[in-house]
Amino acid sequence: MPTFNERQNLEPLAQRLRTAAPEADLLVVDDSSPDGTGELADALAAADPAIHVLHRATKDGLGAAYRAGMSWGLDRGYDVIVEMDADGSHRPEELHRLLAAVDDADVVLGSRWVPGGGTIDWPLRRRILSQGGSLYARVALGVPARDVTGGYRAFRADALRRIHYEDVVSRGYCFQIDMLRRSYIAGLHVAEVPITFRERTYGTSKMSGAIVAEAIARVTLWGITGLPRRILRPRTRSVTRATTRGGSR
Repeated sequence: MPTFNERQNLEPLAQRLRTAAPEADLLVVDDSSPDGTGELADALAAADPAIHVLHRATKDGLGAAYRAGMSWGLDRGYDVIVEMDADGSHRPEELHRLLAAVDDADVVLGSRWVPGGGTIDWPLRRRILSQGGSLYARVALGVPARDVTGGYRAFRADALRRIHYEDVVSRGYCFQIDMLRRSYIAGLHVAEVPITFRERTYGTSKMSGAIVAEAIARVTLWGITGLPRRILRPRTRSVTRATTRGGSR
């Protein structure tokens, strides 16, 4: 869980996560937040052995924070590593869906754009940006997943090693697209489960024009350079798991 100025969100979110998935450990990757998020994370870790903190000296992008967290988890022998936002938009109560699906998959996407998924309190422009970005990436890269840009994901440890996550240089939300692109290139089994994405209550979004520009530029380049490979390789597919009121199936 990468953090930067998420002090208001961190403690209640950590408590919800520990209640919803007591078998899971939580790693907070803090980029020297000036609002004291890192210090709060240390206090939570001191009170709960299942909470850990990784302090980074500078804020150099979401992708770098995720890579650092993944390396931390792999070095300590975790079998499954989940990435999620610290602003409350990814509901800990839905984590069980990702963990159940990863038993039969290499990568599981928490998806807003499959049946059963959706968003709450999102302005129209954000929906257009997200759905439009996913559509453009799907067409340009030839990936079948519905939610290409989402950040609530579970990876098996071996899957991270096979896609060489440490070589992903994307700094912003394009990191999510790059990780998914590599997963399909490596022939991994990718599954999608529905989630409900809720707009943050506290703090401000880290989305910016520079992040969007990076994503457009990189996806366009990957689409052009990867076209010969996509023409020659067999068609890939993504598996969607629907949910009922009784849970995942």
